[in-house]
Amino acid sequence: MKPVIVFVSAVTPGQFNGLAEYLHDSGLAETWYLTSKGHVKTHGSTYKRLLPFTPDGPIVGAQSYYYSDKTERSARISRGVLTALTELRKTTKIDLVFAHSMWGAPMFLYDEIDAAIASYVEFPSYAAHGWDTRYPPDLSQRLTDRNMEMLSFHQILKSDLTIMPSAYARSLLPAELQPRVAVQFEGFEIKPLPPAPPGPFTIGFSARDLSNAKGFDIFVRLVDRLVREGTADRLGIRFAAIGDPKGVTYGYEQQWVDRNLRKGASFAEYLVRTYPAGGERILFPGKLPYDTFTEALSQVDLFLYPLRFGVGNWGLMEILARGKPVIASNATFAPEMIEDGVNGVLLPVGENGEDDQWIAAIERLASDPALRARLGAAAAERGKAYHLDQVAPRYMALFEQAIEAGKRRRTGG
Repeated sequence: MKPVIVFVSAVTPGQFNGLAEYLHDSGLAETWYLTSKGHVKTHGSTYKRLLPFTPDGPIVGAQSYYYSDKTERSARISRGVLTALTELRKTTKIDLVFAHSMWGAPMFLYDEIDAAIASYVEFPSYAAHGWDTRYPPDLSQRLTDRNMEMLSFHQILKSDLTIMPSAYARSLLPAELQPRVAVQFEGFEIKPLPPAPPGPFTIGFSARDLSNAKGFDIFVRLVDRLVREGTADRLGIRFAAIGDPKGVTYGYEQQWVDRNLRKGASFAEYLVRTYPAGGERILFPGKLPYDTFTEALSQVDLFLYPLRFGVGNWGLMEILARGKPVIASNATFAPEMIEDGVNGVLLPVGENGEDDQWIAAIERLASDPALRARLGAAAAERGKAYHLDQVAPRYMALFEQAIEAGKRRRTGG
């Protein structure tokens, strides 16, 4: 019989909506996706396997105590999830619950439901994820982060299996916990890019957030140098930054900007002021609908991805899988997706001498369309490994492993 798997996240669309639909449609499993009532109403026509749950109180906005904010929100989610699963279990056998660690919080499910529990933990805490020493967290933020770390460690200890998106993410855990974690990046379906209209050679940056963690400050600094030294005009280059300047980031640069520039200003605005020669040459289309976003990607000839911190971003794979050449940092998870000189270029990131290597690589790729085409074709080929038809069997192998581990746990075997 096909296993019954319930995905859990208050957020839709999320990392695993596509996987839940694919597993069900392909006959690999019977799946349900438990999410908030509002998302069921909004996205029920797009995703067929949605079921609603009601959190035990509001989960948007501040909770009752700042220092336990994330813990309290997770508790409200988990209590509502337990109620919904208990009701579903009256009519449906459940083999596995696969819960997002923050938005599907499995903390109240352990020992309360007769199903295996697998959890998805993106990264254990912001302290482990990393932050720029120029934009440090306040004491209150550091203390609050301990609760997220506590929840992550508890879930890894109690879950029958935990999945993280990269080997780098797993390496951020204490050594004692790492054997309990499997590595599997999310899967997706990416349509080919539309043909790009004729236009100037374009160097781009693309990420959900134009943040320090993604290295957006390095991108602006490099653009500034290309403009000031005349390279941009000599090669006829334009620049574009695709992403949300107001998007929530994984670091603490926004509080620094609020205090040192003006409250409500964006990190991007600060960088444009800091590097005016380059900043004023960058196009900022802002947060785009997905179809418009893909059109914007098609108009970029070369992407820079000078990542500082991260554990497995869709943004990089979105670019690679669409066959775009990328110069990326050799930090964090990027080397798991890019092989230097094969499907992209990897370079170190820093504040001084490393920029020379980036400028040289930019000039080389801007002047060599054959090299860009070779790297882009290899990037698209690498991206196929992350399509749903490829990752679904790997997820099923992990889910079956978790189901067997759950059976042993419940029987004491």
